Amino acid sequence: MKKYFKVMLGRKSCMAEECHQQGYIGTGFLHRIDLSDSLYDYWRDFNKKFIPQYIRENPDKSKVAAGLSCAYLWTICKGLRKGDIVLSPTGSKGELYVGEILSDYYYVKDNDFPHRRRIKWYDVIIRRDDMSEALRNSSGAIGTTADLSAYADEIEKLIGTQAPTRVISNNPDVEDPVSFALEKHLEDFLIQNWEHTALGRKYNLFTDDGEIIGQQYQTDTGPIDILAISKDKKILLVIELKRGRASDVVVGQIQRYMGYVKDEMLEKGQKVKGLIIGLEPDERLKRALSVCSDIEFCRYKIDFKLIKD
Repeated sequence: MKKYFKVMLGRKSCMAEECHQQGYIGTGFLHRIDLSDSLYDYWRDFNKKFIPQYIRENPDKSKVAAGLSCAYLWTICKGLRKGDIVLSPTGSKGELYVGEILSDYYYVKDNDFPHRRRIKWYDVIIRRDDMSEALRNSSGAIGTTADLSAYADEIEKLIGTQAPTRVISNNPDVEDPVSFALEKHLEDFLIQNWEHTALGRKYNLFTDDGEIIGQQYQTDTGPIDILAISKDKKILLVIELKRGRASDVVVGQIQRYMGYVKDEMLEKGQKVKGLIIGLEPDERLKRALSVCSDIEFCRYKIDFKLIKD
């Protein structure tokens, strides 16, 4: 089944023009290593092997940053399949190249961008202004790659220059589509206004070289909405937005994310906590969290005013 991904081509799209002209996508993580014999079917196995190598080469990087970089590397080299569609920011604000993966992984020795996939770039550029807000937010998230397959119909229409369909959610676990739509905006609001929130007084968003990597942080059970760390570096906080989902679903999801953080990311002396944010609590959520001492619930409030001039 064809999938759709956003792929950044270098920091601030610095390699986008070369990749477009030469017909490839790639990355420069662990650029001295030919990965041809190490592309395991499961990205977690790849991370176990290469996170220590990444940290040795980049001793200033945290385990969190190393895990994210290795996961991105695996996605580009192995996770993307022939026939998948790639959207890559051009370097010009608000525009993305579109192309189709043609080849498996290959390595270009003595190059700062050596891990590559051959691609057929389409004769089309997608503008963010033509996207639905949900797709615009997802394709604009910080990070080398992002899975956009949930917006397949809209992307195909944009490629074909048809008007986009604005999808709220096709997820069967969503009980409240209104909350889902509001919380799609809430995630971006929290990221953009973090320092002015109550959370920002105690926690920092995870960053790497000044870029936020704590939004949609990839794990083996899906992406964490927001990952933060306490200012004293002792607590990693997993934040999950309820997004109108059933309580059992969101509690199970955040527990899986916390388990991943506990097993794969904690340094000595650190612990993990969880926070669910939603519009309204319910009895099922209250009961579930009553036996989860490390997970809290926080309700957000919408303040909407009309002012007559």
